[in-house]
Amino acid sequence: MLTSAPLFLHFPVDHKPLILTTDASGIGVGGVLQQKVDGQLRNLYYHSQLMTPCEKKYSTIEKEALAIYKCFARMRPFLLGRSIILMTDHCPLCNIMHKTVRNVRVDRIATLIQEYNIEQVIHIKGRENCLPDYLSRHPREQDDELYDIDYGIASKENFLQPEFPAEGAQVSLLRSNKPRLVAAMTLRSRKNKNQTVQVTTIPDNEDALNNNDFNSESDKDTPSTSPIPLNFSSNHFDVTKLKEEQQKDSHIQHIIQQLKENPGNPTFTCKDGLLYKLITPSRFSKTNVPVVYLSSFMIKPLLHACHDDPMIGGHFSTNRTYNKIRTHYWWPNMKHTIKKHIQSCLLCQQYNISRYKKHGHLRPIPPHDGPFMLVGIDYCGPFKRTPRENQYVLVITDYFTRHITAIALPDCSAQTTAQALFNDYFCKYGIPAVIISDQGPHFQNILMENIQK
Repeated sequence: MLTSAPLFLHFPVDHKPLILTTDASGIGVGGVLQQKVDGQLRNLYYHSQLMTPCEKKYSTIEKEALAIYKCFARMRPFLLGRSIILMTDHCPLCNIMHKTVRNVRVDRIATLIQEYNIEQVIHIKGRENCLPDYLSRHPREQDDELYDIDYGIASKENFLQPEFPAEGAQVSLLRSNKPRLVAAMTLRSRKNKNQTVQVTTIPDNEDALNNNDFNSESDKDTPSTSPIPLNFSSNHFDVTKLKEEQQKDSHIQHIIQQLKENPGNPTFTCKDGLLYKLITPSRFSKTNVPVVYLSSFMIKPLLHACHDDPMIGGHFSTNRTYNKIRTHYWWPNMKHTIKKHIQSCLLCQQYNISRYKKHGHLRPIPPHDGPFMLVGIDYCGPFKRTPRENQYVLVITDYFTRHITAIALPDCSAQTTAQALFNDYFCKYGIPAVIISDQGPHFQNILMENIQK
């Protein structure tokens, strides 16, 4: 009934505006495209879409703006080139087409929908926005862009679906020689909840250190099925080596001795002769996780393995390297040590070139003895051209009296600047001892140098 005549229109009627009503909830966005024909609203298009986990964290105004953008993107063939009346139940978006909202995402969406002919944006009450509200609270699952008709793929039947292995089969996921597009399609196959597949993957360079699990002694005999196993055997970071190095460190032995005298220390713990530091993995975690207290003799080899090593390093930044290590090891002033090591890395200094200009040193301007002896000059504009053909304003400020002189000029060339300074300022207030400028081309030129002489 909702998708058939007379309630539903298959094609819009020419020379009549389209009415787009949108809404957003905590889980999805929705919208309905309508047109008023013979005094009655007829539906043209329904849209309902689930938000991504990242989009669910948006603020309310960003979600409402996202609903507008999603509906415009989906209904583009209907909306482009036609008059549109946009209706929303979020009042702050009523001026989205006329002024900025001081929100980066909302302003970006406002820029993207400028290509449409939006006549007006109308605010409606939330209780009257029933249909888009229902669509936003009962969204469809996210469509796979690989199979979207807009991308030129009309049917999923054109692609081979992967076969599920037998129950309990062992699968090894190796790097495929096929293009990444095919690999992505294969990995996003249909799920079968009745079959259990044990998967063992080969860890990537970056993720080999990001496992947050803490393996106890009872887990050593059981083969790990974690997709990112903790394995430092290639760099000789085993339990025996850690114990030997801890025994050589006098500071660690002092802490172990204190733990024997006072076992209730909430900061450290000792297990099987190995000292652990109790840390909080994240700010949302309420439990402490033990990580190995690394001896000072092993810090340099560990940093080489986690930063310089081509297999499990990758020459990442300070924060990423720190986040890799902190879930497995700890030592005093850990982040400072990592930062110093990365700053001394030759490859990082050679290829990670800073693109930012260094901050200049602030130099205080000493006050002068009298008025009109120290002035600052700068241009404002270009503005809209006036009837007198003026488009720029030369602003001259006296640092002693704070007196401001504004001179309207048709352009900002060096000759115009020199004439304005001489006729409108120097002849009235005298020649200043010091002129401060931003060293633009209209201030730094031969003509200005001759005037200053």
